[in-house]
Amino acid sequence: MDLRQITDSYSVAPQLAPTDMAALADAGFTTVICNRPDGENPGPLQAAAMQAAAEAAGLHFVFNPVIGGQMTMDNVEEQRDAIDAADGPVIAYCASGNRSTLVWALGQAGDLPTDEIITRGEAWGYQLAWLRPQLEALAAQRG
Repeated sequence: MDLRQITDSYSVAPQLAPTDMAALADAGFTTVICNRPDGENPGPLQAAAMQAAAEAAGLHFVFNPVIGGQMTMDNVEEQRDAIDAADGPVIAYCASGNRSTLVWALGQAGDLPTDEIITRGEAWGYQLAWLRPQLEALAAQRG
């Protein structure tokens, strides 16, 4: 597992496996968010298998598939709601962690300063500077 801690309570990872769920629970995570659509994965890594493994490990599982290049505000709000509802640290995953970082970033607009959002993602190699106009517009809407 390659966990990348974006904040104290939110981390992202490239594709996880069902066998990772017990270790995630042992590490203190309480919620797993899958941002990878089933069409990108073979059966053993699709959401139903991941959910079964997560729940068997005592984790809450959220399926919020983000299609590359087609993220919606529904994705952003669902991610934000799942993070807000979590009773402990959250791990979100996709193919590389990029979509899980992007959807988090847009959901944090207005709650965290734009520069901090960008810096937190870029610390792990996720380029977010191009999102600045969207982050600032969302922050103004939520403000």
